[in-house]
Amino acid sequence: MPEIRLLPESLQNLIAAGEVIERPASVVKELVENSIDAGGRDLRIEVQKGGKRLIRVSDDGRGMDRDDALLCFQKHATSKISKPDDLNCIITMGFRGEALASITAVSRTRLRTAPEGTTEGTEVEIEGGEVKSVKSAAAVGTTVEVRDLFFNVPARRKFLKSDHTELYHIIEAVTSHAIIHPSLGFTLNSGGKPLLNLPVAGSLKERLGQLYGTSFVKELLEIRMGDGPGGIRVEGFISRPGNYRKRRSHQYLFVNRRPVVDAALRHAVYRAYEDYMKREDHPIFFIHLEIDPTRIDVNVHPAKREIRFVERELIYDVLLDTFREYLRESLRAEAGNVERGEGSPTTPEMTVQDQEGVSMIYSTALPAAPDHAAEPAELAYEVQRDYIYLGDVFVAYADGRGLCIIDHHAAHERILYEKLKSGLKSETYGLLFPRQVRLGAKEYSVLVEYREMLKEMGFDIEDFGASTVIVRTLPGEVDEKGLEALLSDMAHSIMEFRKDSPLDEIRDGLARRVACHASVRGRAILSREEINRLLRDLDNAEDPHHCPHGRPTRLYFSLDDLRKMFERK
Repeated sequence: MPEIRLLPESLQNLIAAGEVIERPASVVKELVENSIDAGGRDLRIEVQKGGKRLIRVSDDGRGMDRDDALLCFQKHATSKISKPDDLNCIITMGFRGEALASITAVSRTRLRTAPEGTTEGTEVEIEGGEVKSVKSAAAVGTTVEVRDLFFNVPARRKFLKSDHTELYHIIEAVTSHAIIHPSLGFTLNSGGKPLLNLPVAGSLKERLGQLYGTSFVKELLEIRMGDGPGGIRVEGFISRPGNYRKRRSHQYLFVNRRPVVDAALRHAVYRAYEDYMKREDHPIFFIHLEIDPTRIDVNVHPAKREIRFVERELIYDVLLDTFREYLRESLRAEAGNVERGEGSPTTPEMTVQDQEGVSMIYSTALPAAPDHAAEPAELAYEVQRDYIYLGDVFVAYADGRGLCIIDHHAAHERILYEKLKSGLKSETYGLLFPRQVRLGAKEYSVLVEYREMLKEMGFDIEDFGASTVIVRTLPGEVDEKGLEALLSDMAHSIMEFRKDSPLDEIRDGLARRVACHASVRGRAILSREEINRLLRDLDNAEDPHHCPHGRPTRLYFSLDDLRKMFERK
């Protein structure tokens, strides 16, 4: 009895759909890419219930005649390649002819399209891969409606996340294409509510301003390198030194205008920042690489997220060298501005370079070091402590019984975290001039959804529309400086939780994130009074010995410990 058999075509299509269509955002991505390939200049996306109920993508591109309108739903039907050699030089977003066939296999789909220059078009309705009707209809460009995604694959449907989570993925998919195609217009509506309204932009810089606001763009460095080794071109924007995030948000990498995920190229970015950034920080980057299409292979992943490079090491080195040079130039320019009086340090400290080029911090507030070491047992200690800055975040003091070394950032972080997680019983303060903050559509949607919880924590945030919120009050411990970065990280912190996660769990995670942002930064010089208050508050904390991430806040060495270290005991 034979055990091997051919699967029915309908089952083949369902399996293929599972590789290409992971969630509603996959449908949006494939349809948007088709619209771009068709020459659409104005792309309009409408979704309902996170794309589960409806996804509609319309464009003003070339459209199709009746024959193509029927043929485009067939498996491996495409106009973008015709012979094996074409696979060696892919210049379109799509090329396999799998997207529409996969989408129609797991949904109820309607296509309305007309060839460019006429409104006499065709409407095709397909359900579960089976054509239900074909008729004439007026149309301009192409509109594809996808309803009831996975209606015939309940096992797949039950694994979809909440409507809000699926919507966040859709926003990300549209945002990614909007970034790399500033010459196209994009609109995204959810349930009739506008989420993105991006008219045609003249440049990537203008598009980023549309998405995130001009203040966001001002904190970025523009990168531009033409005709580098191997004919590689690099352009985009990266973080200025000091402008980082606590999450891997706002990180986009494109190759020949295709959004890709590549750990090696991401590592090149991080390595360029290794001398300027702490391990827990993450840079912002929007990077586009233009490479000879014959030197890459995009046919390695069903969803086309990954790319194989002929010369990966060369590309890695080009990115690393380019970013390092731009970062060095930025620091040199900033240092020149300070020397000319165009800028000044924000803390009473001075940065100099030692002979080996290592950055060192000196504060005019520090007492002079003694010329000789006194005998510890004979020291007469006063009630008031004398503090010594050891560098970075470390402060030391002696109390007559031993030596204590404090990580003032970790200590402050523990204090703020406990206040925030308890509902922030400390006072809030109103901004003299309420701040309008422009965010990415995804971050904006999250903050608006959770604004009541945020208000309980001291953040009075009002929905202003157009991906903008108005901030009226802040917790007493939170500084207005860096508000955009804080709100962005807060949104991503919330998104890490499931929709049905308890609010207390979400609040706890949010408290950790806000505390990390709001606590005193490395190399800040605190006054004696500030350190005394910090230690008093730390002593009253539930866990005074660890920051919210589990790192020590202070280390204490008794005289016995010191005697052992010096082998006197």
